[in-house]
Amino acid sequence: MSLLTTNPTATDLVAARAINLTKIYGRGDTEVRALDGIDVEFHQGQFTAIMGPSGSGKSTLMHCLAGLDRITSGSIVIGGTDLTALNERRLTLLRRDRIGFVFQAFNLVPTLTALENITLPMDLAGTKPDPAWLDTVIDTVGLRDRMTHRPSELSGGQQQRVAVARALAGRPELIFADEPTGNLDSTTGAEILSFMRRAVREMEQTIIMVTHDPVAASYADRVVFLVDGTIVDDLVDPTADSVLDAMKRLGN
Repeated sequence: MSLLTTNPTATDLVAARAINLTKIYGRGDTEVRALDGIDVEFHQGQFTAIMGPSGSGKSTLMHCLAGLDRITSGSIVIGGTDLTALNERRLTLLRRDRIGFVFQAFNLVPTLTALENITLPMDLAGTKPDPAWLDTVIDTVGLRDRMTHRPSELSGGQQQRVAVARALAGRPELIFADEPTGNLDSTTGAEILSFMRRAVREMEQTIIMVTHDPVAASYADRVVFLVDGTIVDDLVDPTADSVLDAMKRLGN
């Protein structure tokens, strides 16, 4: 079973689309159907959360959408590009140039300053950041006075702010966030989520976030729920209570 989901309040421009997406691990008796014929669209300028119980396929869906994991069948389109038609080199370039990532573990380089970590993807690509945009990102993160500090000199929340700024700095078409507040206390996590929401509202960014936390999901414009590799519900303008109610209905 699959469900095509759209948000009627979102722009008509689609940032990412999965069409009859299937991902199978193993074969025979050990076969696991992690994603089972998923059809879903994610619109530009929208903050979407993906939720589901452990083993539901939410992280697999994000990894496939981001081109980090090859799919078994179906297709994934980022902007106007079909990822299934790309070889490894072109897929690597697409991830580098058009996608940003924020992970639970921060993934900062310990020997680099905060500013150097933020500009690292562009440095590796041989491109220069737009100075005005970089200033906007740094000011929005609120860490201008910490730009010369290395990760060990920053709190966990500050390190995650640097990670989010790094994802934003190159103005990617899409940002994928995998449990971005999982290692943070509730207050710091709320600050990071508020910043991500602001990036969508004020900077027209598009963010797709995997989370297990109803409070984190309430910062999104929309929540997509997965169970057993299938989309089973789609909630627009969520609150923590409405997300929790949906999870209870699904038996999470």
